Amino acid sequence: MNDRVLLITGASSGIGAATARAAHCADYNLVLAARSTDKLDALAREFGSDKTLTVACDVTSMEEQQAMVDKALERFGRLDAVFANAGRGGSPGGFSEADHESWRAMLMTNVYGVGVTIQATLPALRKSQGHVLLTGSAAGRATIPGSMYSASKWAVTGIGYNLREELRGSGVRVTLIEPGMVDTPFFDQAPDNALEDRDVANAVMYAIGQPAHVDVNEILIRPTPPQE
Repeated sequence: MNDRVLLITGASSGIGAATARAAHCADYNLVLAARSTDKLDALAREFGSDKTLTVACDVTSMEEQQAMVDKALERFGRLDAVFANAGRGGSPGGFSEADHESWRAMLMTNVYGVGVTIQATLPALRKSQGHVLLTGSAAGRATIPGSMYSASKWAVTGIGYNLREELRGSGVRVTLIEPGMVDTPFFDQAPDNALEDRDVANAVMYAIGQPAHVDVNEILIRPTPPQE
C-alpha cells in the first residue's frame, strides 16, 4: 500500500481535506489540488512533504489539470486513484430569480471540471488499472424545486454511469460518492442533522480499499434522521 498514489481535487477543506487525512493514515502518497495552496501547504506540513505534493489548480482549465498530472507523475511515477471532489454551490432564487452568472461558475466546476479531471487522469489510471471517484450528491438523486445545484449533481451521476460503461473491461473502477447534507465550509451556517466530512471520507476509503475484483459503484450516505 505504501507506494499507492491518490489525487484529490478540492482538497483544501471539507470532504477533500478529511479524505486526505484518512488516506494519509492509510499510508497513501497524496497529490492535493485546489485553487490556492495555503491550506494545502498546511496539510503537507501536517503529513510530511515527502508523502504529499500540493498543486494550485483551477479544475476548469485543462492546461492546469494536465500540469497537475504531469507533476504527480514526475513526483510519484503513477496514479492509483483520483477523487474528483472540487465543487461549488449556486445562488438562491430558483430558476426564476437566481443569479445566472453563478450558474455558469458552478456548472463549469461541478460538471465540466469533473470531465476535465477524468480526461487528464485517465491515461495514468489505465496504466495502473486504477480508480475514479466522483463527489456526487444525494441531491443528484432527488427532485429539488428550482435547484440548478441539484441538476449539476444529476449530471455528475450521469458522468459516473457513462464513464463506467466506457471503461468496462479496462480494469479501471468508478465510484460515485453521494452524500446528503454535510457540515463543511460549503455552508455559511452549520446545518442541523448533518454528516461530518470524515463520514464521507470513510466512504471514500472503503471504496478504494476493496480488492481489484470488487467494484463499488455507488455509496449513498445520509445522516440518520433525528429521533422524534
